[in-house]
Amino acid sequence: MEESLSLLEQIKQAFDCKEQDVRAYSPLTLAYIGDGIYDLVIRSVIVERANRSANDLHKKATRYVKAEAQAKMILALMEELTEEEEAVYKRGRNAKSYTVAKNASMADYRKATGFEALMGFLYLTGQVDRLLYLVKKGIELSGLTI
Repeated sequence: MEESLSLLEQIKQAFDCKEQDVRAYSPLTLAYIGDGIYDLVIRSVIVERANRSANDLHKKATRYVKAEAQAKMILALMEELTEEEEAVYKRGRNAKSYTVAKNASMADYRKATGFEALMGFLYLTGQVDRLLYLVKKGIELSGLTI
């Protein structure tokens, strides 16, 4: 039986992307892709659970993707993180961002950026099982229900 390629592997193949050293990426680059992949995970779960209007789906997803929720999740997950994961999170949290928080405190925004950097790192290093585990555990530990 042939092993199927991950979404990232398929993207790299289809667009002839060169191998990169993910550990050399800036934390804001990791947060950029992490924001997208985390949003995709949350949207996928919400869509799979109910066929609703796009507006209802958006309202439900916003509850999980806003900075405040991500900050709660990462704080709840700290004891679950490996040393490497914690280092990636801290690099993201401490990165000098050129954008400002719209509907969040600066502290929550920075924690959320760290969380997104971790999500991006896990995705780009092919650790999707770990990414999904941390998202699910983070939702549970922070008291959010999906």
